[in-house]
Order: sequence, then structure tokens, then C-alpha cells
Amino acid sequence: MRWRADLAVPASNSPPDPTLVAFNRFGLGARPGDRDRLGADPRGYLKAELRRPDVAMISLDDPAYAGVLGSTAAIQASMAARFQRRLDRSLMTAAAEQAANVPAATNAPVMASAPLKVGAPASPPSAAPAKPMPAAPPVEAILYRAEAQARFDKALRAEAGFVERLVYFWSNHFCVSVAKNNIVRASAGAFEREAIRPFVLGRFADMLMAVERHPAMLFYLDNQQSIGPDSRAGRNRQRGLNENLAREILELHTLGVGSGYSQADVTSFARILTGWTMAGREGRLGEPGSFVFNANAHEPGDEVLLGKTYPAGGMGQAEAALNDIARHPATARHIATKLARHFIADEPPPAAVAHLARAFTKNDGDLRALAAALIDIPEAWSTPLAKMRSPFDYIAAIRRAAGPGPTNEPGQSLNWLNALGEPLWRPPGPNGFPDQADSWASAEGMKIRLDIAWQAARQVKDIGNPSDMLDAVIGPSASPETRQAVARAESKQQGLALLLMAPEFQRR
Repeated sequence: MRWRADLAVPASNSPPDPTLVAFNRFGLGARPGDRDRLGADPRGYLKAELRRPDVAMISLDDPAYAGVLGSTAAIQASMAARFQRRLDRSLMTAAAEQAANVPAATNAPVMASAPLKVGAPASPPSAAPAKPMPAAPPVEAILYRAEAQARFDKALRAEAGFVERLVYFWSNHFCVSVAKNNIVRASAGAFEREAIRPFVLGRFADMLMAVERHPAMLFYLDNQQSIGPDSRAGRNRQRGLNENLAREILELHTLGVGSGYSQADVTSFARILTGWTMAGREGRLGEPGSFVFNANAHEPGDEVLLGKTYPAGGMGQAEAALNDIARHPATARHIATKLARHFIADEPPPAAVAHLARAFTKNDGDLRALAAALIDIPEAWSTPLAKMRSPFDYIAAIRRAAGPGPTNEPGQSLNWLNALGEPLWRPPGPNGFPDQADSWASAEGMKIRLDIAWQAARQVKDIGNPSDMLDAVIGPSASPETRQAVARAESKQQGLALLLMAPEFQRR
């Protein structure tokens, strides 16, 4: 099957179908039957999803998620595995040294333990070498795959998927990377479940606090290495500040670049955040793997941040600063701009950004109210669907349209994400994965999407009529060119693959 260039033509300038907007711009794509369930009120359908209790949560009581652990337990498992690996290396080294020191005894007489029978072989026949057992995957890899499966399952079960899209938006906004170390690899999925999902329809200030306290974030941005120079630990160890967490909170998580903060503010904030760390394996400060405040590492004294003095007060000093930053006008503008760029257009309409910033400020960072305000923006329904689906959104849309695949394992979906350049929870930097259409619309990227569409189509056992699926997933928005390409396909599998590559399926 050859990739059709006409399936990647620019988006139409005509107003998009509201049903397609609901499922593609706001959601994760329609499943067969979803368009009928939506009815005549797409806005109401999306807002109803916002009102569902615990809609963002993944319950660990579900037997399907038996391998998923909370972050503390996951980090403890990683710590134990690391300790065992070090112990095994030490034992292997000791055994090798002992073997090297044993003197050769080639001239020593050989004593038989029993007389040999006449005609019996002097030694047993050589047996085939034992086949080595495959090495068990590291515990961090097991935890990562279990968390990935939970995320994929949640995407498949979602109604429109608007809340899931919000989870992905905030998880990328407050990103961590499993490439950092095993602590983050073991806990990245738990970080999303514990610091993002419970607050995705709550208050921004609460999410901000949960994110910056989480061990995955503290390790990703090296705050466990940051010690107040004049603290007790700093004087004893002659160690100093690490400004990574403070800088990224101001630059990426809240105020944004060009919002008026200075290098002095970064340094002051880094001093305020000293002492925010994780309890180690020995448990001297608290339960291993949990967040703790280490008063001995906290820089003493008052600090000035963004023109305001924060009195010395231990852990409360950073909490007060974070609460103020969460309510700063620059934070409202920064969040509004990113949200409008993600859901509406690469160059978000200024009126939409202003509307979202006002809603953020008026409702004290209430993210449910902010999501509802996004639904009400006229530009969200009139702007053409010109953005490309991100790799995760695309894989989720494929699974929702064509089915979850032949097995209940995340391996293939994870491999597809790697090939498309968006490996799960492994962004290239603290600023997360890019959110512009041209980041995902390269010729090479489209070829990889074609390969994935074809693989997915070949795995569907009972496709039915691809043209019927086109109506169920895209509806009247499908162009004559797309309809003709799907209808004239040489096989049902090829027709489904062309549907999964159609511009109406790719765009949001």
C-alpha cells in the first residue's frame, strides 16, 4: 500500500463539524457508536464529562491494575532492587577474586571415589549445555509497563476523552522523564496518578503543590541535591544550592519566560525550596521513598521573591511562595496561552487567551471552571482543525477506532510511540514535548504513521465495511477524496489503514 499524498493536504478553512470538534479537538477520537451517543449538544456532552465524579482517576482496586504501585512502594521496590544488584556485583567480584587466588594443583594425585567397572566409561557422556534462563526484566521496567497499560486502558474506556486530554496536557506541562534515573522510571506513572489526576479538575495551586513535592519531580530536577549553604548540613558538608527546580517552576510551571522574574529571584527561590527531598532507603528522615522536609538542609532566614519577603518558617516558607506564584497574573496568562495553543491553534487567538486568563483568575485557578470556559470559547468551534494529533493522541485514536490490539500488553503501543518520537514519560527536556503541528507533520513522521496504520489494520479480525467505519468515526466531515480512497481500497485492511491515515483522522 502506497501513502497517498492527497491524504495530507492542508485543512479546509470552512467551519468544522461540531461533533468532530468534540471528539478530535477536545477528545481522543470517536469509537464506533460514539457519534450517535453524543447527540445534538457537543458542548453539553463535554461538560457532562467534567461533572462525572472521579472521572480522571485510575483505581488501584481494579484487578486489571494489580501490578501498579503507589510511588512510595514503587520507589522502595527500586531501592531494594538497586541494593540487590550492588550486593550481587559484590558477591561476583569476591568469587572471582577467590577463584583467581586458588593455587593450581595439576600434579596432585587423582583419587577415585569408587573403583571403575570394566568396560564402563571413565566419565559420563557430555550433555548438551543448559540453555540459559532469560534474565528477568528490572523492576523499574515492570512498573513502567504496568503504568503504561493503565494509561492506555483509561484512554480506551473514556467517553469523549476530554478529561484524559487534560491529564496529558498537565502531565506534559509538569513533565518528568524516565531517562533521568531508576527512581523516576519507577515512579513516573505514579507521579501522573498522584500529582496530576486528582487535581486535573481541582485547583491549580493544589496541583502545583502536589507536583513540586513529589519525589519523581524532586529527583528529576535535582532538588534532593540542593542544600542551603548556611544550613547545618551545608556547613558540615560544604555543599550548596541546586537551582534546577526553582528555575523550572518559574520559567515553565508558572510565570513563564519574559514574565519579569530575575536571576536573583531564581536563587532566592532555590534557597526557599531547600529541604524539600525524599527519604532514603535507610529511613532516617521518614518512610523510604516518601516526601520529607529536611530542616537540617533548609537555608535559614527570610527570603525576598518577586518583591515580597517570606519570613523564615521552614517548609511553610516554600508553601507560601508557591501559593502566591500560583495566583500571579503572569501564571494566568502563561497557562491560558498554553491551553489555547494545545486545544485551538498553534497561534492561539488573543481573545481566547484573554478569556481563559480571566476565567483562571476569577475562579482562583479552578481547573474545572477553566476547562468549561475553554468549551465555551467560540474560536474553539470555528477554527479549522489544523493541528496534528500528537503521537499518543494518534495511537489512542487508532485503538479507540480499530480496537485495543491482539493482546492486552502495552508493548506495541509503546514501540509505536518510540518510533513517532514521543516515548511515554520521556520528554527531551523539562519543557516537555512540543505542541506545534509542524513538530509531528514531517514526511518521515507521516511514513511512520502509515506503517502504524497498516499494522493496526492488519490486526483487526472483523473489519466490516471500512466506509461504514468512516461514517462512524469521522462522519459527514470526510472529504470526497477520503471517501473515494477508502471505498476503492484493494482490501478491507487497506481501506481501514487509509481511514486511519485520512487528514480528518489525523487532525485535531
